[in-house]
Amino acid sequence: MDGMSLLTVTVLAVFVGFEVVSKVSSTLHTPLMSGANAIHGIILVGAIIVAGQAAEPWLLALALLAVVLATANLVGGFVVTDRMLHMFGRKGPARAGRKGEQP
Repeated sequence: MDGMSLLTVTVLAVFVGFEVVSKVSSTLHTPLMSGANAIHGIILVGAIIVAGQAAEPWLLALALLAVVLATANLVGGFVVTDRMLHMFGRKGPARAGRKGEQP
């Protein structure tokens, strides 16, 4: 693929992603976080593929920026999901054995 095709795919993915996320109501964001993490993983794989096929330096820089941002998005999603699951966990002796928690 040439640089213009890869850039077109990237721009279209940004617009489609923004439209999909903006249509979800705020009350559904928390339950959908785990499913969104899978989508972020797919985005990361796509960014790595684009970075591997980039021939021009500016396109490689843009693709590597996409890899960094997708990685931050994926890791952040898992951190938020983990914190959310801890909020709804059991309190008391059942949780005392977890690493870093006080009984």
